[in-house]
Amino acid sequence: MAAGLAVLTRGFRGFARYMGGVLGADAYTRYLEHHASAGHGTPPMTEREFWRDQTDRQDSNPQGRCC
Repeated sequence: MAAGLAVLTRGFRGFARYMGGVLGADAYTRYLEHHASAGHGTPPMTEREFWRDQTDRQDSNPQGRCC
């Protein structure tokens, strides 16, 4: 029973991670990874700054949105 629950939990986590990627919920994490690998000399934006910038860019240049 415990093994079945572990498989179900692992499957659900994988599905949640996939949906997070599709919906863009992992955008800040990807931004941090890119920032670290690109070797920028400035500290990365905070999560709040990142999402504000993301929203501002989408509002000024709406592409491929349903709404």
